[in-house]
Amino acid sequence: MERRKFRTDFLFPNIGFTEGIGSVLNIGGNYFEFNTSESDLEADTKALENDWGMVGNDIAESIEKFKQEYGK
Repeated sequence: MERRKFRTDFLFPNIGFTEGIGSVLNIGGNYFEFNTSESDLEADTKALENDWGMVGNDIAESIEKFKQEYGK
């Protein structure tokens, strides 16, 4: 069974090194665009789904490691 890819950083902007340095110095003002949702409910739903998805992936990964180490 293929696992879905979940993220915990989807509400934050993806920035590079240059943008990070510029933000410290505040050169050019606020130029970050945060990922948005249509409503608070949608943002909460996305966050909960991804958080629990990450927990599920961690559990599945632990089970696989256990099987490899101790057999089936």
